[in-house]
Amino acid sequence: MSLSSYAHPEVLADMQWVAEHLHDPKVRLLEVDIDTKAYESGHIPGAVFWNGLTTILQPDYRVNFDQGALEELLARSGIANDTTVIIYGNHNVGAPWGFWFLKALGHQDVRIMNGDRQKWIAQGGSLTTEIPAIAATKYKIQNLNSGIRALRDEVQTAIGKSDCLLVDVRTPQEYSGELFTMQPPQGTQRAGHIPGAVHIFYESALNEDNTFKSADELYALYINKGITTDKAVLTYCAIGARSAHTWFVLKYLLGYENVRNYDGSWNEWGNLPDTPVEK
Repeated sequence: MSLSSYAHPEVLADMQWVAEHLHDPKVRLLEVDIDTKAYESGHIPGAVFWNGLTTILQPDYRVNFDQGALEELLARSGIANDTTVIIYGNHNVGAPWGFWFLKALGHQDVRIMNGDRQKWIAQGGSLTTEIPAIAATKYKIQNLNSGIRALRDEVQTAIGKSDCLLVDVRTPQEYSGELFTMQPPQGTQRAGHIPGAVHIFYESALNEDNTFKSADELYALYINKGITTDKAVLTYCAIGARSAHTWFVLKYLLGYENVRNYDGSWNEWGNLPDTPVEK
């Protein structure tokens, strides 16, 4: 499938390009997942592992934006300010989550491999269990990009506005209030969705092989849900990972100009006592 029909095809790397740049010193591969099992069993040569939970999030499931800690993370990952970072995952949500995180830090050249680790294997891509020896770099965060984040107060203000749309990308069971995240609500947790939020499961944007659907298919998918380019769009899920996937599709593949990811998501919203909740 041609990538040229997307609004920003430069943010996707096809697997042939990745294979040709495995030894490029200006390119750093990142595998983003929530545990190390797949990485330890075999990863793309040269890839560094980031845990989507413990690397990106703090123990309270909020994104870590401590500048000093993040500069150290990127430096020891072999990423300099001018490095091209290619992200892939063992699961389809990892790469866009890592992409959003690096864009929030202001990194310039970040790309997603179009297709996950399983597709890489299916196409005959090489794997290794060798942990790469990484020469540390120096990294200086130039400018945190807060413009791609939506905070709770901004989300609450958006409820009911005709020019703003909230998009819930979780499972139907989470949206309906049957589940809080992947289990029924516990204690004071409140399940449901933000009033007025449109529901569209994030995986709807993917083909069976976890590559992204064509631009025409994606436009039809979102426009049929009323998610149009003339509205400000705020995406959310449970911790901001799945909603970063939809944020990526809308902003970079379809060119929506005003789309932000609510990274506090339901972990914040559903644990507060007074936020409005709809079932």
